[in-house]
This record gives sequence, C-alpha cells and structure tokens, in this order.
Amino acid sequence: MAKIKSKKKIVVIGGGTGVFSVLIGLKPYFEDLTAIVTMADDGGSTGVLREEFGILPPGDVRRALIALSSSNNEMLSRLFAYRFQEGVGLTGHAFGNLMITALHRITNDFEKAINETGKILRIRGKVVPVTLGNVRLMAELEDGKIIEGENNIDIPKYDGHDGRIKIKRVWLKPQVMANPNAKKAIMEADLVIVGPGDLYTSLIPNFLVGGIIEAMRKTKAKKIYFTNIMTKFGETNYFKASDFVGTMVDYLGPKSFDYVFINGIRPSLSRLSPYMKEHADFVEPDIENLNGKKYGFTPVKLDLLRTKGFIRHDPEKIAKAVKMIIK
Repeated sequence: MAKIKSKKKIVVIGGGTGVFSVLIGLKPYFEDLTAIVTMADDGGSTGVLREEFGILPPGDVRRALIALSSSNNEMLSRLFAYRFQEGVGLTGHAFGNLMITALHRITNDFEKAINETGKILRIRGKVVPVTLGNVRLMAELEDGKIIEGENNIDIPKYDGHDGRIKIKRVWLKPQVMANPNAKKAIMEADLVIVGPGDLYTSLIPNFLVGGIIEAMRKTKAKKIYFTNIMTKFGETNYFKASDFVGTMVDYLGPKSFDYVFINGIRPSLSRLSPYMKEHADFVEPDIENLNGKKYGFTPVKLDLLRTKGFIRHDPEKIAKAVKMIIK
C-alpha cells in the first residue's frame, strides 16, 4: 500500500548539501516541497559557467533538482551529478550544470531552464532561485579587509583572506530584489525550513535579497532553523549553537523562527579527526545560552547526526524532527 504523503506546503531555504539532505529526508513524507536556493555561488564549474555564459549559478539548483527527483532511474540522477575528471574545457564541470546552461541558452529564461530540467528528472516539487539578479557576495573581515565572491569567502585561499580572522558582515553587490515566485512560496507555505548550511555563504545570502525578510515576517508559516553540526574554517571558527542562532537573528531580526533544532550528539573522535585537520570543530549544543523567550523561539536539542560517513545531518532524523512540528 502506497504511503499517504502530507499535503502541507513546505519551503526549504539555503544552498549546498544542507538543502539536499533536508529535501531527501522530507520527500517520502511531503508532496508539496519548494527549494529556494541562493544565487551567490561563483566557485568551480558554476563560476566558470557564470563567467563564460552570463548564466545565474546552476550548482545549488542542480543539487536540489536531484534531491527532488522522483525518477526510478538511479542512473539519471547519477548522470546529473556526474563531474568530468578530464577533457579540455570539461574538467571539473558537472553534467547537470551543463544541461541547465544549455537549456538556458535554448529558452533564454533561467527559471524555464530549471523547470524543463525538472521535467526530465520528474521532480516532485519546485526549485526556485531566490533572485533572478546577477549578484556577488561581499564580506568584510574584522581587520577591515573586503573579500569579493562567494568562493573566496567560502574557501580562504589567497592573501586577502586569512581564515583565522572572523567575518564582520556580508552583503550583496549589487542589491537585488527577490524573485516573485520565491516570495509567493514563502507567503503560501505552512512551514519554512532554513538550513543547515554554511552560515555566511549558503544561508544568509538568501535574506540579503530585497523582500525575503519581509516575506518571512509576514508569512503565517511556522519557521524552523537547523543549526550546523560542524564549524567551518574561515566562516564560523569556534562557533557554538548560540553563535549560529545569534548571527541569524542579527540579520533576520528577533522572532524570526518558531523552533531552532540543535544536534546534541557529539561524533566519535575517529570521525572528528579528519575535520580537525581542516580546522573544523564540533558545534557545542549550548542550549542554556539560547534565550528563546527573548527571541521568540523554542530551542530543541536532539539527535540529528548521521551514524557513519561524513559528519552531516541524517535526512531521516531531519524528517522525524519536522514531523514533530507539522504532519
């Protein structure tokens, strides 16, 4: 007997692997899913395609499309995720990025290219760019240095970005307005989920787009924030859960969320060791430092950790947490 899925409208905001995990977890239980993805990515294959073709960044869109695919053809999903390892001009490119780029050239419409790709993958739900404007992410470090480009902020690798120095603030250049379809999805949602994901490069850029914070404040949807399990060198050095939440509140304002879900399980030392070499640390679940009453949310500490492999949120545990709030 087929599982009956909830018809509640769920919106997931973010980028990267975090959104992928949430969508994978929720897909078996909810039939109306919308992923709103950041348009600030400019690294790797995405960055090359942005420069060569003037396209909006396809990378996070591709990941969300794969996550929402209902096709029983596993090879099709693997094809869209496939990244070329050789070939002049092809090395480093993901096939799905090239497909979206080609469809954009054919249709001259980024959203239409996404929709056509979605038909090929038979996705259940929607993938919506947070803006249709061509933007760059900017950051100011605490020492006053200005960093341009999401990739340069995300991966401290050149003389201007010392990963040991904290990020003071981020903004978009130029300032752009929200995609009307993104605002509409937030306003009509029953639940909005933010995160997990890189704080300054995957999550906050969505809320720097004009009109998104306003929609978050006006929507009648319940709102959840999933804090990260690990810090990231150059972005969130030494952050505890309260630091993640405090930074989100700094940008979105108080009463931005109804619930904050925090992983309370520490990974084993053997799993942590490779991350420590990259200067990444476990995010301490300091729930005692979260003033939920002041900021209008309920903090919830629970087990969200994958039991093996990469230290990430477990999709099934994400779904279980969400179903505590909405069915």
